[in-house]
Amino acid sequence: MKIISVETFLVPPRWLFCRVATDDGLVGWGEPVVEGRAETVRAAVDELADLLLGRDPRRVEDLWQLMTKAAFYRGGPVLSSAVAGLDQALWDILGRSLGVPVHQLLGGAVRDEVRVYGWIGGDEPAEVAEAAAAQVAAGLTAVKMNAAGRVNRMPGRAEVAEMVSRVAAVREVLGDSRDVAVDFHGRFGVAAARRVIPELAPLHPLFVEEPVLPEYSHRLGDVVSATTVPVACGERLYSRAEFLPVLQAGIAVAQPDLSHAGGISEVRRIASLAETFDALLAPHCPLGPLSLAASLQVAFSTPNFLIQEQSIGIHYNVGAEVLDYVLDREPLAFPDGVIRRWESPGLGVEIDEDAVREADRKGHRWRPPVWRHDDGSFAEW
Repeated sequence: MKIISVETFLVPPRWLFCRVATDDGLVGWGEPVVEGRAETVRAAVDELADLLLGRDPRRVEDLWQLMTKAAFYRGGPVLSSAVAGLDQALWDILGRSLGVPVHQLLGGAVRDEVRVYGWIGGDEPAEVAEAAAAQVAAGLTAVKMNAAGRVNRMPGRAEVAEMVSRVAAVREVLGDSRDVAVDFHGRFGVAAARRVIPELAPLHPLFVEEPVLPEYSHRLGDVVSATTVPVACGERLYSRAEFLPVLQAGIAVAQPDLSHAGGISEVRRIASLAETFDALLAPHCPLGPLSLAASLQVAFSTPNFLIQEQSIGIHYNVGAEVLDYVLDREPLAFPDGVIRRWESPGLGVEIDEDAVREADRKGHRWRPPVWRHDDGSFAEW
């Protein structure tokens, strides 16, 4: 079996899909993308295709080593994301060639269902309580919200009180039997995070996410030591090497993204590394159906798994939805807050190739918003 083609598709609202085809008719799909840099990742995938064409797609680890190391300059979000999507497609082909789901190839299932959560926003003072109620009505038992929108890196008393009141409003809707996670999105400084997180502690967040920017990971231990609330991070970390210091700092939850952190191959290793630090895995996934399917395959087979993010209905999805590109939506349904394990081969989702090719003809040019503080200076989004 040999790889004969690698194609990419720029699909709305903000995703990039890749299709890897073989000479015996097997096809694998993946999702290589950096949100807001999809065209750049597309170019990286095209370059990496030179390493794949003519090779046996079933040698997944060997090809991963080539894609990540067969160049003098390595790593970073663009290259790691390009590798991630291609790696997903290779695992998809391997599973389909053997007639088994990817989780069987990762050692077999350790659970029958995966708990998922949904996003309710919170960037601005808004009706987060109503949004939480809508997610509960959809069947979810956990939600995630932003701690704040535009916020000073050293927020004042009124800003802190506003954050606490929004989380409190969501907690009131959820009650004690459901969970809320709070995403700081790297918008705070270290000192501010140390001040704000203890204020949220009485509301029992499941975790607080990315309390500081990844470039300040060397200060994360100071944040962890200031609170009993579990600290999570990882969506902007791309390898085991980058996860090691934050695990050493004491994070409770590792959040690698299957479309950023080297795909299934690297994330399963990150999960194993996290287990040695008694940390749990909660893959980041505000993306499309292939990224979600890859995340679920890892979740099905990972002992130290906590919860899975999914973006069905997320406010970023303008013009297209997660399920618009799959032929059978049932496997990704979560009527009671969980997605049940399936045994379909490969990643376990069937892509509507006609819909994907039509979407690519339209394409997209999604960019994240650019925020400014009241004084005109740049604000973290």
